[in-house]
Formats: sequence, structure tokens, C-alpha cells
Amino acid sequence: MKNKPKISRRTFVKASSALTGGAYLLSPMLANANFFHKETGAVQLTWLGNMAPKHNQGFTWGTCWPKGKVKREAGFELRSSDKEEILIQSWPLAYWPDGSLKWTGHAAPAGEFSSQTAFSLLPNSEPKAIQGIQVEESDTAFKIDTGEVQYTLPKSGNQIISSIKRGPATIAENGRLIVLHQDVSDEDAADQIKKTAFQGNIANISLEQKGALRSVVKIEGSHRSDTGRDFISFIVRLYFYHQAVSFKMVHTIIFDGEEETDFIKGIGVKFDVPMQDELHDRHIRFAGKDDGIFSEAVRGLTGLRRDPGKAIIAAQLAGEKIPPISEFPANVSKNINYIPAFGDYTLFQGNADSFSIKKRTAEGHSWLNSARGQRSRGLAAVGGPSGSFAFGVRDFWKSFPGQLDIKNAHTDSSEITAWLWAPNSPAMDLRFYHDGMGQDTYPKQLDALDITYEDYEPGFGTAKGVARTSELNFWALEETPGHSLFNEMCTYLEEPPLLTADPKYLLQVGVFGSLWSADAPQSEKAKAIDMQLDWYFDYYQKQVEEHKWFGFWDYGDFMHTYDADRHVWRYDVGGFAWDNSELSTDLWLWYYYLKTGKKEVFRVAEAMTRHTGEVDVHHSGPFAPLGSRHNVMHWGCSAKQLRISTSANRRFLYYLTADERTGDLMREQVTAAEALLKVVPIRKVAPKETWGTDDPNNVYLSFGTDWGSVAAAWLTEWERTEDKGIREKLLNSMRSIGNQPKGFYSMGSRMNLLTGEFEKVKTKRASASHLSAVFGLTEIAIELYKLVDMKSFNKAWLQYCEMYNASEEEQERVLGNSLGKLNLQQGHARLTAFVAKEKSDPRLAKRAWEEFYAGEGGIRRHGEAKEISGPEVLTPRTEALGVSTNSTAQWGLSAMHCLAILG
Repeated sequence: MKNKPKISRRTFVKASSALTGGAYLLSPMLANANFFHKETGAVQLTWLGNMAPKHNQGFTWGTCWPKGKVKREAGFELRSSDKEEILIQSWPLAYWPDGSLKWTGHAAPAGEFSSQTAFSLLPNSEPKAIQGIQVEESDTAFKIDTGEVQYTLPKSGNQIISSIKRGPATIAENGRLIVLHQDVSDEDAADQIKKTAFQGNIANISLEQKGALRSVVKIEGSHRSDTGRDFISFIVRLYFYHQAVSFKMVHTIIFDGEEETDFIKGIGVKFDVPMQDELHDRHIRFAGKDDGIFSEAVRGLTGLRRDPGKAIIAAQLAGEKIPPISEFPANVSKNINYIPAFGDYTLFQGNADSFSIKKRTAEGHSWLNSARGQRSRGLAAVGGPSGSFAFGVRDFWKSFPGQLDIKNAHTDSSEITAWLWAPNSPAMDLRFYHDGMGQDTYPKQLDALDITYEDYEPGFGTAKGVARTSELNFWALEETPGHSLFNEMCTYLEEPPLLTADPKYLLQVGVFGSLWSADAPQSEKAKAIDMQLDWYFDYYQKQVEEHKWFGFWDYGDFMHTYDADRHVWRYDVGGFAWDNSELSTDLWLWYYYLKTGKKEVFRVAEAMTRHTGEVDVHHSGPFAPLGSRHNVMHWGCSAKQLRISTSANRRFLYYLTADERTGDLMREQVTAAEALLKVVPIRKVAPKETWGTDDPNNVYLSFGTDWGSVAAAWLTEWERTEDKGIREKLLNSMRSIGNQPKGFYSMGSRMNLLTGEFEKVKTKRASASHLSAVFGLTEIAIELYKLVDMKSFNKAWLQYCEMYNASEEEQERVLGNSLGKLNLQQGHARLTAFVAKEKSDPRLAKRAWEEFYAGEGGIRRHGEAKEISGPEVLTPRTEALGVSTNSTAQWGLSAMHCLAILG
């Protein structure tokens, strides 16, 4: 078959319009609009959600730049809409191949932003010298002064922060990490439980970023018992901003124990808080739902038999300093010591819908039930007019069981604990949920897969190496926070400020493959697609709430498939339970955010990325750094694969927020292909001669899910570091795929881990897997297609895009044989759309939309939501029969990509 001559864009548009009545025109290029100023190079930025923060303790964001526009040595200015300059700190996140800046990270210090809603970020000739955070390093400690608060961070031992001061006053001290351990579960042998406390022990501490406006300290280690056992590794980052009275902690734990004997009773961060005020001037604060606050004094003066007076009561209720006792009415002052002082308080969020607050006078005495509520915002404070310490956990109720403790507030030193796993809850039980049911051979395991969709293998359903990352904030305050300030602090904790660029600007720059459209839809069909995209996101938001997809290990993930008979998601059926990024749910959410710019979409995508990057991936142990396929337990599946741990799912959060922990996760994947020497993805279904090798430098990779994941890691690392070795491995892999007899349809080969080059396969037969392109390969290949412009690779990719959904006759004519019956044709319509645009082929453009609307292997008819209540269900819920997460993600991606490419 002769190659069809490439026609001009004008001819193509005219022909396709005549052919289809205008339904298959190519998407028009966006006008430059006002988001990038050509002369100054300024980018327009706004707040995520268009709401300026009333309380700002510093924030960080990422911004992209057009290729060749910003030199690597450039500095940056941030100006508000009224032209006022705002000091910022800047650093590179990624580079274009020509060496110009592609992504940059920026940080703004603490300060007033409540009246500013629009900003211009522009490069200047050189970075400005800024006087800000002062850092002193000695052999034993780091000392950090933000201008408001002074911190001392020891380099060894079990204190991550030894003191927090505001001037001469010590606000908090002895900051430490703690894990509570028990050797049996609560249910199995309650009378034989042995409990042990482990304290975080520093193995390594480094000043990861030293800046005038933002400095970051990274601390690594493990929790150690008195007997010397190390258990539960940790990675903690502390973020300090200029003029801030608070610091942020990003806290990661990695489970490295044995599920049968290691049960976690508590995970927490502790500080001691010196108490100097009178007992009646010491105050407790807990955040409830919305703007509700639990507000009490250690020694209350209200409700007494004798009235201390309105002024004294008003001062105590406001948290202000009360006049000396000598000025109290005599009938109060003479007996004030008989008013009980309550020193211990605890807020326990045991599930997503209920918290309780209790207090007692001291250990050894009964707790009093103080209050109950639904969803605590996770912020607490203790102190008085001479100083207070506030502490909070982000996504507190969503990540239950959580607990906030304040103890000994009636003594000279109170102890606070932010519990990420609450001691008041049952111990964490990570054991696998069944005994294997005799699945001791591959054939038996494949039979089980056929009935429950669970890919089981003895020893593979382990939590060893999975991680969990939490975000916390701590405030050193000069006095008791007022109610208004306390609620503003809650908002800062729950919704950290973020500056964002308009989706149209990101499209102009060409990041993430430009695979979304940001213009208002121009046709009824496009409007219908946009409405359906909105419907699916709204529906899944409802499912999260109605089915309570919350909890320490679960928050951020969706379920895979619905059980219409029981009216529940299949939480207990093998591979149908937790989704674990199956068919690129993460990418669907991120591209939907890029399309809409909606804050609520960003937050859902952010939570999913935090979860899937940590919980669904092994970060240590025999399966590191591979991810686990969907299962009843996030780590339960024996399919440990690159397609789940892929950097393709993480790049959005990293580049938009400059989050260092997400950067860690992507860096883990740079050498991830080596893990396939130990854990072969196709070991159960392909003969060993296909993938086996005695050469430790050669590993079998599929050209689909495996290489797509490796390419995402290598592309990101090359962009971030300009590492020439990584670049060459990436290019070699691309070139050697392009040179295969059937390109991508050669399916896979052995790759040289040192060079990235694939062996040329011997078979001349073309084959395909329906999964190859639906775990990020499409998005990464399109990005590389445009970024690298390698002829052999581009030709192979266009062939893959065109032939996957082609007729058997076309496949046989072009490839030499048909590909047989394939699945997910609707999801692959976006591949047809891409080749249609690149070849300016109206026939392929028409075919792409026909494939999309036909819905083969996807969604033919969109489900309709209905409300269900009564005895058939435990609680009222919204149900849409036929909606599954796989199909929704692929429909959403195909819809957005086709609109972006073809219009």
C-alpha cells in the first residue's frame, strides 16, 4: 500500500467539513489571549478556587514556560494586579531540550494576600538578593530563624526539633516521632498483648533547600524501641517560610514489619509545651465541623455557684488574660483552688462521620464526655496569653482514625500529640484477608483469577514496603488564638494556598501533550461531551461520600466495579475492589482538572496521587519499586507492575505544586525496570524462553505498559536533571522500538538496562494487547512524539495509532496479519484522532469519532443516576447501572483527547 500524500491543513479542513458537515474539524490553535505577555514574558496567575487566603504562612507552586523563552539563569518577579512587587524564591523544576526553563518552582513568604486575586509572574535578568530566613549549621544541629520563630533541629537522636522559640519564650520543645506497637491483634489474644513504644531515630538529616524565603529540611530514619529494634522507616520534610509563625511537616512512613506479628497501635508526632499562665488562663481549642470550635479553659470560671463577674468571664471566653486573682470577688478568689483543673483532653475521630472530645483532671481519674460532632477539621491548640502552640493534620477526618491529644495542661509542661493513627482505635491489621485457598500453582491461580478476578500468589499480598504520607502544620503563637484566627488557620491547613495558570496558557506552552481543550464548546455534541464529563466527576464525588471511601489506607482511591445486585461497590470481590489506578483513573482526573481548572477536581486528583503513589506502591522490600494491581487490599495483588507505579500519574502534582515527596516517588521509578528481573509480569502466562535471561543487564519489557512507565520515569528525570545518560537511554529505547519489524506491534523485547536499547525481535508477526496504551503510554508517547521528533519512533507510533482500531483487512494489508479481536476500541479512538491530525486525514478523523460514539469496549450508553433507599440498602445512595471506573476513565480520556485533537 502506497503512503497517502500529506495534504495541507486548509485542504483537510475543507474536505472534512464537506464530508461530515463540520463535525470532524481539527481543533483550532488557541489565540495567545492574555495569559502570556510576549514582550515581558509575564504569565498571569490566579488562586486555585479564585479565593485569596485570609491566613497565609507561606506557599509554593509550579509554573511552566514556553520552549526557548526563559533562560536557565533567569530570576523571577511576582507582581499583584496593582503592580505591587511580592518577594518570591524561585528554582528550576524542569528544562526543555534546548536548555531553557520548562517548569519552575516558586515560594512566597508569610504575609497578607487577602485582597489580592490576580498576579503576573515574569522572568528578569538575574535572581534578586533577599534577606530572609537565617540558617546556621554546626556539627550537632541546624538553627533556623524565620524572622518570627527560631527552631533548633538536632542532627542525631530522637528529637526532630529540640526547641521552638519566639524571642526568649520557648513555645514548644522535644519534638519527636512515635509509633506504638503490639505483637498481636486486639481480637486474637487481648489478654496477651505486649505493647512497645518506638521513637523516631534520625539516620540522616540534610538541608534540602536553603533559601531566603523557603528552606526545607529532610530527615530520614526509623522508629527504635528501648531494646534497639528498628521498625517503620520514616521520611519527614520540614518546611520553613520567611516571617511565618508556623511550619509544615510532610510525614511519610514505610511499613517494613511482618504483618503476622507487627500491629500498629499508634503513629504520631509529639511536642512538649511549657505552660506559664495561671490555670484559668490556659486554653484548649479543637476544630469541629464548618466553623465550629470547642473552646475551654483548663480551670473554668463559668457556671460556678459564685459569679466572678462579666468582665472576667468575657476575658476567659475570648482567651484573653484575666485580671489578677486579687481583683476577683472575694467569694470566688478564696475558694478558687477548689475548682477542678482539667489537664488532659483528647479528640478522637474514629470514622468519617463521628468524633468525640473527652477530658479528665489527670491520669488515674475518669474521663468526662465533653462533646461530640461529625467531622473535625483536625486543628488543636493549647496555651494562654503568654504563648500557645497549635497543631493540625490535613484531611484529618478523611484519613481516620485520627486523634489529637493534649495532656498535663495543668502542669508546668503539657504534652501534645498529633496522632495519624489513633491509639483509641483498634490496632492496624495489615494481614492478608484470606489463606490462599490452596492456590499453590499458576494454573490454580489463573482459575481463581477467572472467577473472582483476583491475581493471587503466596507471599505477594504483603504490605511490606507500602507507604503513607500525611501533611501537618504547627503554629508558635504569642497568645491564645481568637476564634476568627483559629478558623482561618483551619482553612490554611485544609486548603493550602496555590497559584495556578489558566488551562489555556498550559495549552499554549504545550506541556502534558496539550491533550485537553479549554475553549467553550462550539457544537451541540461538544457541549454534550462536556456535560457528560462533568456528570461523571460529580457522580464519583457522590460515590466517595455515600460509600465512605475514606480512611488512613483508603482515602484518595476509588472502587473498581459496582455490584448492582447488592447495590454496593465490589469491595470484597478479588480484583474488582480498590481501583489502584487501573486504566488511568489518575490521568482522567488530572486532564479533567487541566480542562476545567476547578479547585474541587484538583483536590480529588491530589488526594488520589498521594494515595496511589504511596499506598499502591512498594517502596522497600522484595517488590520495590513496583505497584500492585487492583484488589480487595491495596497491596494484595500478585501482579506487581510498573503500570501502577508509573511516573505518568505523578508528574501533574509535582509540576503544579513542586512537592518534593512526589519528586521522590518519580525518582524511585528511574531504575524500576531492574525489578522486572525478579518479578516478571508475564511469568504466569508466557513461556520462560520469552522473558527469561541469565544476563542481569537484560530484562524483558513490553512496549506498552512496561516501556510506557519506564519512558515516563526517564523523560521526567531527564527534564528535571538534564542527565545525559538518562536521555541517551530514553532515545535508545525509542529508536530500537521504532526499528522493530512491526514497531509497537512487536509487543516487547529484552532491554539492555545499561543502554536502554531493545533487542530486535525475531518474529515477524504483529500482535497487540488492549492494555498497552491505556496506562499512560498514549500520553507519554504523544509528548515524546512532539518533544523529540524521532522519525523511526514517530512512524511506529503513528502506525500503532492507525492500525489498532483498523479493519482486519487494513491490518493484514499493512502489518501482514490481522490483530484479532481487541478490546477498548472506544478508549483507542483518541489514538485514531492523533494519527488523523498528524496525517491530515479526514477519513481517519471521521473514523475516530465513529469509534468514540460506537462505544465498543467502553461506554455505549451512559448510565442514569437514581436514588435508592429503604431495606434493600443500609443507607440511601445514588446508583447508575453500567458505570465502572475503568470505562469512565477511558471514556473521559478519549473524550477530552479527541476534542483537543479534532475539535
